[in-house]
Amino acid sequence: MSFLTAEWRRLAFANYEVDPKSLQKYLPARTELDTYNSIHYASLVGFLFKKVRVLGVKVPYHVTFEEVNLRFYVRYKANGVWRRGVVFVKEIVPKRAIVLVANTLYHENYEKQKMSHLWKKEQDSLVTEYHWQQQSKPQSFCIESTSKSNKIIPNSENEFITEHYWGYSKNSDSKTTQYEVTHPKWEIYDVLNYKITTDFALNYGGEFAYLNDAKPLSVMLAEGSAITIEGKSSI
Repeated sequence: MSFLTAEWRRLAFANYEVDPKSLQKYLPARTELDTYNSIHYASLVGFLFKKVRVLGVKVPYHVTFEEVNLRFYVRYKANGVWRRGVVFVKEIVPKRAIVLVANTLYHENYEKQKMSHLWKKEQDSLVTEYHWQQQSKPQSFCIESTSKSNKIIPNSENEFITEHYWGYSKNSDSKTTQYEVTHPKWEIYDVLNYKITTDFALNYGGEFAYLNDAKPLSVMLAEGSAITIEGKSSI
């Protein structure tokens, strides 16, 4: 049985080129940084968790909630085959129990903050907004997109960003926690406009302060799907 089943919906991505030096202290043992066209990416991601079940059981008041995270991309060779995965710098959610479980069992860096979202459908567009607080300062990630989604082009940047199916977290300097994430290939919407009001230094640490003045290489919105998070193991 999967550890967690849920839906991830309306995933907003802002994809930045980052200095690999800023990622080194978060890099789990035995993984290496993954790149696309020799570019190191980190992504600000906002989305909605829906229909959450832990070991098949609904947890009261924890079925639907927002998440915003900053993640980067790694790979790990297992039995001669590369597993492509993500590492989270920090994951922000509005639920204390999620923070406790994820940080304790999966060695993630979850944090509880006040959060909200807005989804709105216009005649030919979608508005998708994620809002949260950090030290009482409003933060947000907002996208206006087309209302019709399209398949992701093979070998594209969008495929690189979305097709990482493993999570890795740093347990110690020599031990890494890994877990598999399963979902079908997603479709994406064309982004018409976006606004990012996020203090990266305040949310994620001083080593990411330079992203406050950086323009993302791309911004995308994925429809999402049902997902599973499988049990953890160590490498």
